[in-house]
Amino acid sequence: MTRKKRRLYFVLAGMCVLGIAAALVLTSFEDSLVFFRSPSDLVEKPIEPGRNFRLGGLVEEGSVEKNGVLIRFKVTDLSEAVPVSFEGLLPDLFREGQGVVTEGSFNEEGVFIATNVLAKHDENYMPPEVADALKKAGQWKPKGGG
Repeated sequence: MTRKKRRLYFVLAGMCVLGIAAALVLTSFEDSLVFFRSPSDLVEKPIEPGRNFRLGGLVEEGSVEKNGVLIRFKVTDLSEAVPVSFEGLLPDLFREGQGVVTEGSFNEEGVFIATNVLAKHDENYMPPEVADALKKAGQWKPKGGG
């Protein structure tokens, strides 16, 4: 075997090792990535139960039901609504008609089980993902003309 062939085999083996390493890294990232979806997005492209993602929109008026630390409510983009169940303490600024981003997954019954609930931090703020989802659904109504 000539030096040139040996060098070629060495380079090819190195490229294979790098390719396998890149595939392993990308596979591990896929499991830990958390995507943002609006209720309308979920109607178009449903997500299988157990897959973690972020659901954002507005807390639907009249949908909040509290039973101790178990809270049920609906997240809407004013076109579609998704039932959410959360066990724990809600942020102080959580209320009906306000922007919210929840993180969790669907159960087998189609209820979004939230592990984390994030609420807006002042009256003029709406999470960018929620604002974009409302704009996409044609329901965006900025407050104060801005």
